[in-house]
Amino acid sequence: MIVAGLRVHPVKGCGGYPVASSAVDLTGLRDDRMMMLVDDEGVFLSQRKVPEMAALRPSLVDSSLSIGGESFPIVPDGPRVPVVVHAWHGSGVDQGDAAAAYFSDALGKSVRLVRTPPDLRRETTGETTGLVGYADGNALLVLSLSSLDGLNERIVERGGEPVPMDRFRPNVVVSGWPEPHTEDRVRRVVIGDVELAYAKDCVRCAVPMVDQVTGQKSGPEPIRSLATYRRDDDGGVTFGMKAQVVRTGTIAVGDELDVLEWRA
Repeated sequence: MIVAGLRVHPVKGCGGYPVASSAVDLTGLRDDRMMMLVDDEGVFLSQRKVPEMAALRPSLVDSSLSIGGESFPIVPDGPRVPVVVHAWHGSGVDQGDAAAAYFSDALGKSVRLVRTPPDLRRETTGETTGLVGYADGNALLVLSLSSLDGLNERIVERGGEPVPMDRFRPNVVVSGWPEPHTEDRVRRVVIGDVELAYAKDCVRCAVPMVDQVTGQKSGPEPIRSLATYRRDDDGGVTFGMKAQVVRTGTIAVGDELDVLEWRA
């Protein structure tokens, strides 16, 4: 079992990009979802309501956020604004009028770009708790290629088109497990010099039905097929394992996984 892919999403809800290796902090892959777009009330934007965000592909270059030929210096600390991510209420460091104007124009609505304050301590829930930036609930999302292959077989059997891994926006993609959903049974694992622990199964929303290249909705797959065989006790559709960071370090593509503990 090895790491087949790593992906960082610098702005929550916007497109991500692959990396060969990444430092891993207590909040997850470094820089992953540490920035986000908020509306005039400070509520986060997501592809649930604004699928066009998927087609925006910001990247981090030195100490700036680059997108569409523009570059905006990242403001690590400064004026704080109140922000909301689901039930969590906190604060963000406003990234200035130029960045706000760019993203507002791109999405056709008034938004501000914010970054996590350096003193942020947002705590998570789950079997293993820890810290997180602006991700929905936990530090990392882990998915295996075998899980995607099993899902795509079902989609094709129903007459649909297979979906790529980016529909699920994982941070760590694993190859080598022959059985789909083996990641669900992992409780503690070492990758590189990083140790991760299971937090919860990932309950999926409508975002996997958004084409991550075009930013357009293209459902009902994969949620339609997932709903036939991947429901939890509360009826939620699950796919992937959410993890928390127990020991920080570095992860790289090609690193082997050493599972220390499996679900009983």
